[in-house]
Amino acid sequence: QVQLVESGGGSVQAGGSLRLSCAASEYVYSSNCMGWFRQAPGQEREGVAAIRTGDGSTGYADSVKGRFTISQDNAKNTVYLRMNSLKPEDTAMYYCAAGKRCTGYAPDYNYWGQGTQVTVSS
Repeated sequence: QVQLVESGGGSVQAGGSLRLSCAASEYVYSSNCMGWFRQAPGQEREGVAAIRTGDGSTGYADSVKGRFTISQDNAKNTVYLRMNSLKPEDTAMYYCAAGKRCTGYAPDYNYWGQGTQVTVSS
């Protein structure tokens, strides 16, 4: 049973924008926190942004602050990641996750999507 489905990845040039979407089952969306992570080849998975679905409070990694925006649509059990001013170093597989604690630490999340690839060329 698929719990989280990401979409919206693709290839863009540096400076471009993408919006990722993550549709969750109602049960998973009630986990309290939805987060976006990314993993580049040979790198550890890192937290990018998170949102507490109850009150909409958000947090971001320093590397994306001011460029990325996480948002939610509770009626659709969906979270989004708007990515502006993309850089080649943003290239990675992006994963949506759900968990009880809003952190940038992957083990705090119980449910994971399959990922969507983002490639930024210079």
